[in-house]
Amino acid sequence: MRRLFFSLLLLPCCAWADGPTMTRVLQSPASIEKFLFCDGGTCAEVQTVHLTKDEWQEVRDLFDPQPETAEQEREVLRDAIGLMERIVGPKTGTDDDRGGTFGNSEYPGQLDCNDEATNSTTYMRLMAADGLLRFHRIADTKTRGGFLFFGRHSAAVISEIATGKFYAVDSWFYDNGYPAEILPLEQWRSGWRPALSSAH
Repeated sequence: MRRLFFSLLLLPCCAWADGPTMTRVLQSPASIEKFLFCDGGTCAEVQTVHLTKDEWQEVRDLFDPQPETAEQEREVLRDAIGLMERIVGPKTGTDDDRGGTFGNSEYPGQLDCNDEATNSTTYMRLMAADGLLRFHRIADTKTRGGFLFFGRHSAAVISEIATGKFYAVDSWFYDNGYPAEILPLEQWRSGWRPALSSAH
């Protein structure tokens, strides 16, 4: 039983999300001049962020030339999420965020998966509003797992317009600024994690 308990501790997990706060952030108006940002774990803190036109142009440049397929758009989107983290991190004190949640208490500005899922959704809302996403729609965040809070893990989600297929957009596994992982939602729900990530 003890072995089972400690094995559960090693599974990716986030605390129970602050649903009302996450909903408020996800439903709030978002523009590069003003959008809300979750941090502190489970959206315990909410900051207001703005981007300069030059900063946003960096994001737009990733989509030039425009992706010609949904698969290409997902590849660009991975990089765009990472770029947004690099831009927003210094503004919010989260540029030292490390992949995972637990064992990173020495790093300021640590984000959990609920923060990451909410912020990635906000970033994609900004991209969609600017016409950068042509092959995908933004869907509700999803949570997988687990026993009590063990193994619970959340991610942003998109759907491919032509096929209706859902994809998880997960930026939690790596340090701030790395490209997000984008994979079929059912594969993600099965407990998938990247081989090179030690996040927990």
